Amino acid sequence: MDGYEALERWRGLAPGAGSGSVGAPRYVLLEGFHALKHALRFGAVVPVALCSDRAGALGLAAELAPDLEGVLAGLLVEVDGETLRGLVARPHPTGVAALAERPDAVAVEAALRGERRTPVVVLDQPRHLGNAGAVVRLAAGFGASGVVTTGPLDPWHPTVVRGGAGLHFATAVAPLEVPELPDGPLFALDPEGADIRGLSLPDDALLAFGSERHGLTDELRARADQLVALPMRPQVSSYNLATSVGMALFHWASASGAAPA
Repeated sequence: MDGYEALERWRGLAPGAGSGSVGAPRYVLLEGFHALKHALRFGAVVPVALCSDRAGALGLAAELAPDLEGVLAGLLVEVDGETLRGLVARPHPTGVAALAERPDAVAVEAALRGERRTPVVVLDQPRHLGNAGAVVRLAAGFGASGVVTTGPLDPWHPTVVRGGAGLHFATAVAPLEVPELPDGPLFALDPEGADIRGLSLPDDALLAFGSERHGLTDELRARADQLVALPMRPQVSSYNLATSVGMALFHWASASGAAPA
């Protein structure tokens, strides 16, 4: 594919040009070499990938992703930097951008509702897009079965995908409301809960975290099987959302045979 063909394909598929469902663009933007690398490793369909320095991008592949050298050599198309800036609001320092097909919503939900050997992270009415992306990245690293958000935030928003570094494709990511949550014992993080250090979190648990400002909603709290608290020094009001998720997943992983080695 030459540069003209790649640009025509990009413009035809760019987010907003077509949608798989109302309000959900069929294609999502991957910003940077690492996001593209992760997405490809976990099976993303990438119809077009652009770069402002093809030799530099392939050098990164040789150094950081030798398993993908051939794939990237056949996929990356060089365009000039000004053209790339016209397509991507904030070009990544690596000069790489790609479009990937968003996974089918029905298949994602089926994965969440199937037999699970690792927890699902539930973000209850999250507000901060970057925090949600960081949580997706954490969940992928721990091998969690998925990340679910309740409320209006779209977990596939471009800013969330940017924060997730392409790892949305390594786990099941979906917006659901509380009555739609998958089956499984729900442990909700709350300062009034039992100390997590005295609990064992089962592999099929749902681990729920409230919003950065307001905490758990009444609806989610009523659905919870157990309120759980993280250890925290007195007079410290809270942890960052991604930090809380990381602490809870580490506690689960430290006692589970299903956690990554």
